[in-house]
Amino acid sequence: MADTTYVPRLKTQYHDVIRGALIEKFELKNPMQVPALEKIVLNMGVGETTQDTKKINSAFSAMQDIAGQKPVITYARTSIAGFKVREEMPLGVKVTLRGAHMFEFVDRLINVALPRVRDFRGLNDKSFDGNGNFAMGLKEHIVFPEINYDKVDTIWGMDIIVCTTTKDDDQARELLRGFNFPFGE
Repeated sequence: MADTTYVPRLKTQYHDVIRGALIEKFELKNPMQVPALEKIVLNMGVGETTQDTKKINSAFSAMQDIAGQKPVITYARTSIAGFKVREEMPLGVKVTLRGAHMFEFVDRLINVALPRVRDFRGLNDKSFDGNGNFAMGLKEHIVFPEINYDKVDTIWGMDIIVCTTTKDDDQARELLRGFNFPFGE
């Protein structure tokens, strides 16, 4: 019986090409030092829930379509009268991607979603946090092909945080360049 385990295209590319290039460029001695993608966190804040709490259901289903797995609803920890937010009010949805889902999401993000962003001039290569993690934001969640534009009632932005195993921003930048992240000049 043959093993028919599915391996994402970018995971194969990482093991076959990117790892070797990183070892050579940074002269790494131990294979455990080679930077890798650890996880990707997607977050969608839905501020409109202060007026209509049903909006969170729409954001939940959109995030589920984009991520391919069930998101978690985030709730307010404290009340803020100025923003009309009460404690335990739903404010957004988030999901953490690891493994095959993570590699598939990166593939769709780079090859499908980012080219569909209007006036896209590349990602800011200064958006690293000093610990090897990269954060970016999208103004419209409708750039993903899983979202049916005709059924969207509200357009939300979303945050995408790419966490790597390295603590060095230069190594993380080279890792993401290996995955063809389109950094601007």
